[in-house]
Amino acid sequence: MSKNKFGIFCILSLIGIFFYACQSEEEITYARYYTAGKQLYEYKCANCHGNDGAGLAMLYPPLTDSTFLKQNKTKLACYIKNGLQGPIQVSGKNYEGIMPAQATLSDIEIAEIITYITNSFGNKQGFYPYQQAGVDLQNCSN
Repeated sequence: MSKNKFGIFCILSLIGIFFYACQSEEEITYARYYTAGKQLYEYKCANCHGNDGAGLAMLYPPLTDSTFLKQNKTKLACYIKNGLQGPIQVSGKNYEGIMPAQATLSDIEIAEIITYITNSFGNKQGFYPYQQAGVDLQNCSN
């Protein structure tokens, strides 16, 4: 590679690094929530819902159904914190298992899990702040 081409390559690389490093505060917060949410999901949720979010046969519903997650986004914090019992329909299938409560999780941990699951497994719903988790938890019916 000639010196001229190498110099241009270095300059373009530096420009690329500069633009990559210039993430907004929201993008940085989203990335932090997503990463923490993934770790929490793997520890608290993957045993039933699977590492790939596909669920387990007719026992545990998949988290790959973006329609269900969108329609129930304000209820997800309640499902995680308080558990879920009774029939639900996900991807056209009925599930009647019991989801155990994760009552010890904080609002921010719940928001991190929701940010992760609603942006993984084919879902793309964006950032879910802990303040929204607090509001949604105040509106739980159980």
